[in-house]
Amino acid sequence: MGEIEGTYRILQTPGSRLGVQKNTGVSTLEPGQNFSTAIDSTPPKSHDRFVQIKIKLLDNTVEVFDIESKCLGQKLLTEVYKHLNLVESDYFGIEFQNMQSYWIWLEPMKPIIKQIRRPKNAVIRLAVKFFPPDPGQLQEEYTRYLFALQIKRDLVEERLACNDNTAALLISHLLQSEVGDFDETGDREHLKNNLYFPNQERLQGKILEFHKKHMGQTPAESDFQVLEIARKLEMYGIRFRLASDREGTKINLAVSHTGVLVFQGNTKINTFNWSKVRKISFKRKRFLIKLHPEVHGPYQDTLEFLLGSRDECKNFWKICVEYHTFFRLFDQPKPKAKAVFFSRGSSFRYSGRTQKQLVDYVKESGLKKIPYERRHSKTRMSAYTLSPDAPKQSVSFTEGLKTPVPNACTYASFHSDNILSTNTASVPTFTESTPFFVESRISNTRSSTAEGNSGPSEETGKKVAQQPGSPVLQTFQGPQLSSFTTKNPITLNPPFHVNMNTAAQGSSPLLSPVLSDVGGARAEEEEEARRKRYPADKAYFIAKEILATERTYLKDLEVLTVWFRSAVVKENAMPEGLMTLFFSNIDPIYEFHRGFLKELEQRLALWEGRSNAPTKGDYQRIGDLMLRNMHMLKELTGYLQKHDEVLTELEKATKYIKKLEMVYKEFELQKVCYLPLNTFLLKPIQRLMHYKLILGRLCKHYKIDQRDYADCKNALKEVTEMTSQLQNSLIRLENFQKLTELQHDLLGIDNLVAAGREFIREGCLYKLTKKGLQQRMFFLFSDMLLYTSKGVTGTNQFKIHGHLLLHRMLVEESENEWSVPHCFTIYSAQKTIVVAASTRLEMGKWMEDLNMAIEMAKKSSEKSEMSLDNSMCNRSNRSSDEVSLEQESEEDIHSSRSSLDRQSHHRANTTMHVCWYRNTSVSMTDHSVAVENQLSGYLLRKFKNSDGWQKLWVVFTNFCLFFYKTHQDDYPLASLPLLGYTVGIPVEADGIQKDYVFKLQFKSHVYFFRAESKYTFERWIEVIKRATSSPGRSSLCIPKDEKTTN
Repeated sequence: MGEIEGTYRILQTPGSRLGVQKNTGVSTLEPGQNFSTAIDSTPPKSHDRFVQIKIKLLDNTVEVFDIESKCLGQKLLTEVYKHLNLVESDYFGIEFQNMQSYWIWLEPMKPIIKQIRRPKNAVIRLAVKFFPPDPGQLQEEYTRYLFALQIKRDLVEERLACNDNTAALLISHLLQSEVGDFDETGDREHLKNNLYFPNQERLQGKILEFHKKHMGQTPAESDFQVLEIARKLEMYGIRFRLASDREGTKINLAVSHTGVLVFQGNTKINTFNWSKVRKISFKRKRFLIKLHPEVHGPYQDTLEFLLGSRDECKNFWKICVEYHTFFRLFDQPKPKAKAVFFSRGSSFRYSGRTQKQLVDYVKESGLKKIPYERRHSKTRMSAYTLSPDAPKQSVSFTEGLKTPVPNACTYASFHSDNILSTNTASVPTFTESTPFFVESRISNTRSSTAEGNSGPSEETGKKVAQQPGSPVLQTFQGPQLSSFTTKNPITLNPPFHVNMNTAAQGSSPLLSPVLSDVGGARAEEEEEARRKRYPADKAYFIAKEILATERTYLKDLEVLTVWFRSAVVKENAMPEGLMTLFFSNIDPIYEFHRGFLKELEQRLALWEGRSNAPTKGDYQRIGDLMLRNMHMLKELTGYLQKHDEVLTELEKATKYIKKLEMVYKEFELQKVCYLPLNTFLLKPIQRLMHYKLILGRLCKHYKIDQRDYADCKNALKEVTEMTSQLQNSLIRLENFQKLTELQHDLLGIDNLVAAGREFIREGCLYKLTKKGLQQRMFFLFSDMLLYTSKGVTGTNQFKIHGHLLLHRMLVEESENEWSVPHCFTIYSAQKTIVVAASTRLEMGKWMEDLNMAIEMAKKSSEKSEMSLDNSMCNRSNRSSDEVSLEQESEEDIHSSRSSLDRQSHHRANTTMHVCWYRNTSVSMTDHSVAVENQLSGYLLRKFKNSDGWQKLWVVFTNFCLFFYKTHQDDYPLASLPLLGYTVGIPVEADGIQKDYVFKLQFKSHVYFFRAESKYTFERWIEVIKRATSSPGRSSLCIPKDEKTTN
């Protein structure tokens, strides 16, 4: 860790060393008074035993604390937390300004006088120290209120950088919390007297417009919305430290729950996750990050940054140590034993509770609900905080008030947030025994005696349901883009409204489960009992699958109708004709599915019996709903047939309109665009295929004489007619989409999208060169074979090194000739190359597809005369037999520096990268099979070495699992590519004692997932096996010891 460069000792003065007699000075004692009596008559404070410290709280009030001058910082922290009656105190700290006006955190284990030079005159304030990634991790409503005040402070101080729309939205929620419902005169007067944002006068119109939409929203709900919006901003909780890298480039360093962050200006350019960091240390002004060997590879393992001074460097190192301990460790570390004679390095350690300890403490302590006062608020105050068992279902801020509040015990259950009820008569009214009002002049403390008010009981919370409103178009859902700027007539502008039942206002709409193992095991017993309450019929679970996949599908459509529209309108990047063509063919489909999803949610609520419908059995079916909506969808097939034209015109426009090309590429880098953008245009036709498969399963399940069978059969007939009409169009679209995706991701070719060219297979092979076997990425098309390499220059793109025409090509197995396993030779008109696959199965698939493609090329009446010489880079035709890998990489470095713009827009989450790292390949047939095998739903996930299960919304598409906290989230938290993984059931050695658990494994990486029912369990295994295993590979998917258990 940090090194101490010197020691500090108190030296004698020069005079005392030379024996000079001490000067006794002039006496100030009164006549007849001696020294001892003077001391006795002097008040204790005159000896400076106590000092008065003024602390500015988060609501801008100033409190004075009498503290013993020599006490530790912890004493002052304890006094402040006690004064505020703050339970979740470890998220907070006290900061003060040093001589250079930098904010420094008060250390608990160090005397105050050694930290603050003049405590009486210092600028000291309470602030949030640790910013959790999700406000759902804050257990108490009062804590969230203080966090909202911190966001307010950051806005004023310009620490929380955001665009004007986001700032206006945040301020509107703060207004709702402080002054209540919209009143234009009152709002304008309040904004005139209170500063929320620099130059806020120019935002006043937007602020008032947003404030109108928050009618009826309680202060607690407004605080939650503020935190939900703020947490999605890149500058959330960020505190910059000025620094420079080894080249002298000026940068900013920061720390967060994820790790150490590097910024240039306000743009994040790198993140060193805690999982990748082996050690952090400092030496004088140098801040050092040592990475794990598997992260840095052959490159330098220690990164170095230069800060302004040793003190700045040490302070930053300390906050990094504290952040790592708080968010990553289960228990606080034991203090380092002091050396007897001398010590090396700093003994500093985090001295508070970790986040896990804090969450456990709040949950287990069963603290009483204590009223508190919102100093600036003129609305009725909340008289309770969340109990440890309070409902915690996270919602996006535009949907928070129309989401049902789940049972407290459903922390890791599947049924807590599935469907909205349709009958308001079943909603219980929460009564409060003593309405709690306060005036704004009262000091900001919580009374420890007022405990009369309590929130709804747990049993009441189980019955909470709200009347569904029409789905709300999300108007802001991420840090980079905002759809509030879309004023174009083409833009969808559904009315923003809040569907809120006043009876349910006694309960906060709060919050999501913590995305860790904290508290995950506490719902295991309740889960078994809860599962029995819901229908066990297979048809019910099939209907739930329709609902779950429909939710994901609607989110995918929003990527186009909301997010992409916002991007192109904001930059005015798309011509009006293309704009009309694009959105006029996708908007009607989106509107239809919004209504369809609402009907599905209502039907499943009735099916589960969460309503007062007199004859619930009438609603335990889905066929009538599917038949009615398939009739309506059939009328929209004209729009689907034009998607071919839309995709083609969009690709042409991006070639010729540079502004649109830049917007397109930048949008693909946004978190919300988790797949290649043009993939989302294929979703509507692919969704019809899903309806066909799901209805087919329903028809197989029902007996002919069952009531729902006829409707399901007729609905299947309708959707089959539509899919047969659109089948050829889908094949063309999928091929075109794949070619355009490769066009964007490959360096060295400009006309990959050509008439008649079909994509066949992509994957990793080893090419025999003078240096031995070198890894290459191969791409097989109907007329040629390309091979590429991935450079080590910081870009993830693949650079083309050669192409071979299929005309007159010959492929032969040559293991014996070259003594290389799984080796075959490709003879072409241009050259001959020798390649090796990772397994015999991979070799067989490549040879089969190559021979099929060669045969097709022979039979083709129009042989391609196309030459790629003009479109390829000058050196791309050279074989890697002639150019070593080191030479290629050196040239890549030079070319990359001249094309930084192009490289900076590259996505690193494509199928080709997974194939490269997993040593496998994927064919177009595999892509088509994967399209038919997509699934969504809640699963419980467990890591190999963890104890608890965490509930996640999981989406399986494009050979990859995407993980969300809830189905309302706009972008995934993480993803797991499954190519190369095996899927099966746990063995005895895994120690899994639960039902419906399947296991995913790739080498030493193991994940366990738990489904809610036998049907759901079988469906997840089925779709993953089919999508990630080609027919020849299926027998190898499950290890031998697992086949018997299956």
